[in-house]
Amino acid sequence: MAIDVNQPIFVISVAAELADMHPQTLRQYDRLGIVSPSRAPGKSRRYSQNDVNKLREVQRLSQSGVSLEGIKRILDLENQVAALQYRVAELTEELSRRRTPVDTRIFAAGAAGDVVSLARGQRPRGRSQAVVVWRPRLGEELYERGANPGSGPN
Repeated sequence: MAIDVNQPIFVISVAAELADMHPQTLRQYDRLGIVSPSRAPGKSRRYSQNDVNKLREVQRLSQSGVSLEGIKRILDLENQVAALQYRVAELTEELSRRRTPVDTRIFAAGAAGDVVSLARGQRPRGRSQAVVVWRPRLGEELYERGANPGSGPN
């Protein structure tokens, strides 16, 4: 059975010992929003293995001379990067499922001004009739798939 690193299982004294910190330091980090553990019924803090790892990273940054405000900003930016990487992976997967045989994609302006992808032969709904046909630059990918980049309309 795999261990869930996000499962809040450590009480504050155990988490402090694992992170080699004083429990009061963990309380301060929680108040500042640097490492916020889960709460058990009764309001006691419960730390996960990820929380302990984050505490160790906070300690390393602090020992390197980074202020607590700087540490908080670094952790926030790391969370944003992780969320964006996840979103890029989602969009890449969606794009690979939607690819047409010659890798042509058609986009139109949606009713709210957003960009919508259209299937081949589909017309945009609503008032907008603006359509853009996008073809990738002729590169190795088309040659590898056996497409003839010189054929078809541009």
